[in-house]
Amino acid sequence: MRGVEAGGTRTRLRTAGPQDAREAVVFVHGNPGSADDWDALVDAVGATGMRAVAFDLPDFGTTVAPPGFEHTVAGYAAFLDAAVQALGIERVHLVAHDFGGPIALAWAAGRPELLASVTLIDTGVLPGYRWHSLARVWRTPLLGELFQATTTRSAFRWLVGRGEPRGLPREFLDTMYDHYDARTKRAVLKLYRATGDPGSGVRELAAILAPRDLPALVIWGERDVYLPSSYAARQREVFPSADVHVLPASGHWPFADAPETVERLLVAHVGRAVAAPA
Repeated sequence: MRGVEAGGTRTRLRTAGPQDAREAVVFVHGNPGSADDWDALVDAVGATGMRAVAFDLPDFGTTVAPPGFEHTVAGYAAFLDAAVQALGIERVHLVAHDFGGPIALAWAAGRPELLASVTLIDTGVLPGYRWHSLARVWRTPLLGELFQATTTRSAFRWLVGRGEPRGLPREFLDTMYDHYDARTKRAVLKLYRATGDPGSGVRELAAILAPRDLPALVIWGERDVYLPSSYAARQREVFPSADVHVLPASGHWPFADAPETVERLLVAHVGRAVAAPA
């Protein structure tokens, strides 16, 4: 796995396809997560001849945040912008999951001229959304610190896997936990506490992106216990022609519990978006 210097740090880079292509599929992971989440999809996109890149956000995976880094949506969006520039990418097909969604969309609002298409997996605009139970714990001082300090591997497996109708692969869960160290746990608390109303900003984002009606794919697990699947269709408020798929037996991580379906949908979507006029 390669690395790239961006935003004052060196981030781990997972890549496939032509390394010098100016057009690329850029994967943005959520919490808890890392570039490892995207291994299979990076390879699948690369096999089509497209450039695909995934990297750790600061203080996730193995990437250490630089001094003074702001663990906010804006801070992570700025890092995403630095990474895209460092990689020489000028036409971006975004793929985002979970908290990667707000980060990716914040970047898109500031760099609409670079955005060619978007794929949202159990994430996106969330008008009227209220924090899920774990988020409320993380946002509470002292309680959040205690929760993070006492989360063992077995507890992590149970917490992440709870409510997942198909279950999640043990290797997938253990890889996430292996990266969920004290540094990442602190970053999670900072990010959730620095984020205000998760449902705000829809009008502003729609004003920037809706008129462009970009190619968009929305994939959502019908039984997501964190972000209700009722939000899937609401992504059309920002991406009017979005192709929306709600997977009936999936939870919050469709790329882990329905990998073949997600790969098929993503590869086809990116292929159409690449063929579309710039």
